[in-house]
Amino acid sequence: MCVKMVEQEDIQAIVQELQMVRSQIQSILTQNNEISLTIEALSTQPADKSVYRALGGILLEVEDRESLAADLESSSATLSGHLERLNEREAEIRAEYARMAESIE
Repeated sequence: MCVKMVEQEDIQAIVQELQMVRSQIQSILTQNNEISLTIEALSTQPADKSVYRALGGILLEVEDRESLAADLESSSATLSGHLERLNEREAEIRAEYARMAESIE
């Protein structure tokens, strides 16, 4: 009975970790999509129109669009790397869950 209880607790912990990782993946996907849309909008914004960047609670006019685009690309690359690691972790958790489920049967 005690062994079964530990297994159930372990499985619940794995499920919670999987849910947490999935939540982080979704959050990063959303952030990365927003950055991609911003990069696209920046590239189509006419040069004679002002572009602003949010900084805290204020908007600052951007004079160097290339620098802004580079910052956005860098942020996107960072998020993509983090997303890759989270996807790998998700696969590990799913494999661990499958092993635990098999051991119970």
